[in-house]
Amino acid sequence: MKRIMTLALAAAMVFGAATGASAIDFKASGQWLFGVAAGEGNLVNKTGGHHDDTNDIFFAGQRLRTQIDAVASEALSGTVYFEIGDQTWGNGASGAAMGADGTVVEVKRAYLDWVVPNTDLKIRMGIQGLSLPNVAGGSAIADTDAAGITASYQFNDNVGLTVLWSRPVNDNFGGKDEFGRNANYLDNIDLFAVSLPLTFEGVSATPWVMYGMMGKNALTTGWSRNSNGDIEWNHLSTKDGSVVDTLTSRFAGMNVVDGLEPQTSKTYGALFWAGLPIKVTAFDPLNIELDINYGYAEKMGRYSVSKRNSTTDIVRASTKREGWLAKALVEYKMDWGTPGIFGWYASGDDGNVKNGSERMPSLSPCPTFTSMMGAAGIDWNPTWTLYERSNSYDGTWGLGLRLADMSFVDDLKHTFIVAYRGGTNSPSMVKYMASAVSWNDSTLTGNSVEGPYLTTNDGLLEFNLLNSWQIYENLQMHLDLAYVVNMIDKDTWERSFMDDRFTKQDTWKAQLTFAYSF
Repeated sequence: MKRIMTLALAAAMVFGAATGASAIDFKASGQWLFGVAAGEGNLVNKTGGHHDDTNDIFFAGQRLRTQIDAVASEALSGTVYFEIGDQTWGNGASGAAMGADGTVVEVKRAYLDWVVPNTDLKIRMGIQGLSLPNVAGGSAIADTDAAGITASYQFNDNVGLTVLWSRPVNDNFGGKDEFGRNANYLDNIDLFAVSLPLTFEGVSATPWVMYGMMGKNALTTGWSRNSNGDIEWNHLSTKDGSVVDTLTSRFAGMNVVDGLEPQTSKTYGALFWAGLPIKVTAFDPLNIELDINYGYAEKMGRYSVSKRNSTTDIVRASTKREGWLAKALVEYKMDWGTPGIFGWYASGDDGNVKNGSERMPSLSPCPTFTSMMGAAGIDWNPTWTLYERSNSYDGTWGLGLRLADMSFVDDLKHTFIVAYRGGTNSPSMVKYMASAVSWNDSTLTGNSVEGPYLTTNDGLLEFNLLNSWQIYENLQMHLDLAYVVNMIDKDTWERSFMDDRFTKQDTWKAQLTFAYSF
């Protein structure tokens, strides 16, 4: 018997060697969120005497994210990142109604990490995080997930290099047989980025550039006909919002007559961005951050826009978009907390749609200075369609004060933020809006990633109080409170509508979230 067991063990070892089997360490991490929230996210209450604000006030929900790493060695590993949610409690579509059992498991990321043999060159390939280098209030251009390949190399302690190819959009175009165009033809967006991380004593900077190619059919999924028999173009929307709104001159609520059809002889249009984030810590405990960005999206044809809901006053608008942004943060760390001041200024539209837009194009911006008009705090709530959305800095300027991480009791922290947000867009642009309703619903309830379109006559004053309690090592409770004073100029907007008077209102939210991190 002993001899038989010895032979069986030897055979198993030989079989394992022949198949190349090796030990893999599996590591699990993630964050599970559960929360309740109440709030009011619409800046417009009534239009023409009719109530437009009909959203629920209270929501409850959850989101579970779990990451599994399969580690073969320091030079080779694979990662899959699952998400269950977002699930609004009681909602059948998200699998949270009575009986549950919804199909809401999503793959957020799935990639392979490996090191080129005998070198320090690191490769990551697959669906991964796409976040361009940034400081002072988050990325104004892209902070999302996308498929691609990243290569990084560290020359020494001071200088590194990262190269990226990403394909965030491809094969979504259903074709337009009436025009002889084939499905999935010229519908890709490819991005090529290079960044140079520089780290020295007391100062760091990461200059970067990104070039993109956008196919003429990349921003549409196809065409259909409305009840009048006119052609309507179905715009491409990703999980992060509509890339039509962020890469072209049009904006949510614009009174577009014939959609964004690709009326151009070009096959591809150029995209370009550049940035210079700088962080200075040489004067610790003083922290200084400065981030400068520029963006350009080539003109890919024109589209028709009507003025003041007119059927005869039509203007041909250019799809070109080009602009810039500068943002900064200065803060001083003290024993009781970290007081600081922040601000930004972004270029805005000049009022002439014929020459395109002067707002900086973006892919999936994620500002983090405030919590209701941005993603400060825990950056999640039970429903994205009521309040709190990832807005854009484009076409706005702002100035704010922040008292961060104040702690007077063990395991309990508070952050207070007050910020004013104004517009840099010309007031004459509002004559191209379809109505006050579309201005409210399209830009303020989650359908646009750019947030409210603000002119130089408009403003929003936001107050945030973010609280966190460390219950256990892996469990936190967050209480986020926010209030936005609506300082939109009614005269500017009502002069541009046809019998479309509206009543504005302030917005607010109160959110309680439990976060289990492991």
